[in-house]
Amino acid sequence: MRVVYCFFFMVCFTLPAAAYIDPGTGSMLFSLLTGLAVTAFFFVKNLVITLKSGFFSKGKATAQARKEHLVIYSEGKQYWNVFKPILEALDKRGVDSGFYTSDSDDPGLSFQSPHIHAQFIGRGNTAYRFLNFLEADVCLMTTPALDVFQLKRSPGVKHYAHILHAVTDATFYRLFGIDYFDSVLLTGDYQKKDIRELEQKRGLPEKRLVTVGCPYLDVLAERISCRTAPNGSTPPPPREARKTVLVAPSWGANALLRRYALALLEPLAKSSYHVIIRPHPQSMFVEKDVVETIRSALAPYPNIEWNFDAENSAVLPRAGILISDFSGVIFDYAFLFGRPVVYPSLTFDKRPYDLSDIEEEAWTFRAIREIGVPLDEAMFADIETALDAAIESAQSVLKSERLRRLKDEAWMYRGEAGERVVDFLLDAGQKP
Repeated sequence: MRVVYCFFFMVCFTLPAAAYIDPGTGSMLFSLLTGLAVTAFFFVKNLVITLKSGFFSKGKATAQARKEHLVIYSEGKQYWNVFKPILEALDKRGVDSGFYTSDSDDPGLSFQSPHIHAQFIGRGNTAYRFLNFLEADVCLMTTPALDVFQLKRSPGVKHYAHILHAVTDATFYRLFGIDYFDSVLLTGDYQKKDIRELEQKRGLPEKRLVTVGCPYLDVLAERISCRTAPNGSTPPPPREARKTVLVAPSWGANALLRRYALALLEPLAKSSYHVIIRPHPQSMFVEKDVVETIRSALAPYPNIEWNFDAENSAVLPRAGILISDFSGVIFDYAFLFGRPVVYPSLTFDKRPYDLSDIEEEAWTFRAIREIGVPLDEAMFADIETALDAAIESAQSVLKSERLRRLKDEAWMYRGEAGERVVDFLLDAGQKP
């Protein structure tokens, strides 16, 4: 009813205005109108079912028809390695499922299976309209902020499950990122504690928290044959990688590109290192101007290479050292290749994130200090010397017990994630 009252107030008491609608108001209007449409749709649908039950079923109860039992939603091809092992496990078990994506180039659209219905549903509001009318027993997604902005809980979905797409803290999402899911699938048990703390402080019901491992790391590990290497070791980097540095930051105001930009990258460009810069995929949506400004400034340097691949499996092994900030790529690189990581000193503004409500320091920050080499801003001017020294000093760290311990904490059930996710989905679909 609140939606109806708000709509009545806006219609009756809003004065004539110019045609421009600011983004915040536009989002609110979209959410409002979607809420009205969804409410009306399911009211009429349930009314029809009730009438059919009364007139044609002779008093017998009629179950609500559902288009899908299990549904997976992907924002795009960058998440394919998260969902690939899950779809393979569903196919192997003969479980009919729907795979919906907002990327017409998503490899999932080409997944060959008689049990998986794959469909491109459009981007932005087009996708949200589709998802807000979805009918399924269980819907699994990496997308956060359910019921916060345009992506609403559909009355036709019994259970919403969120799967983490990094081995970092679950509280690294923007505020309320996972609050309104029914369950969260974790990469490691350590992530449970902070979610429970958020639930308690915000008065939320407890979600089902199930540790399943990390599907995309399972895919990458198999691809580079890390798991079959003797004693868990990885081969040394190829000769050309020993003088190649990969710069792969996160995105946003806290991240490396926004904080340091050319102050770090220009000295790198002047060094003898081959430099591969890989912006976070989200940067190309929310801070594309920053990326383009940096690209333009570094265009004269022949040792600069930009990488915009949907996944990082091809670029990671090419580098002998990684520079990052708080991105999950740090753990991809260290866990899979055992090569050195350098991170600039950053003061992290927690206010826009769920971790702002957590008392203890994030596991991610503690872990980065344990396996990474700090890089002070004063060292930028002589970055080549700093990187050479980091490669030498990091060897003992990367062979230490601490890296194995962190890997065991953050990436549990290695090689089993796809099957474990399906076990959970089938169980969740059976429970009311």
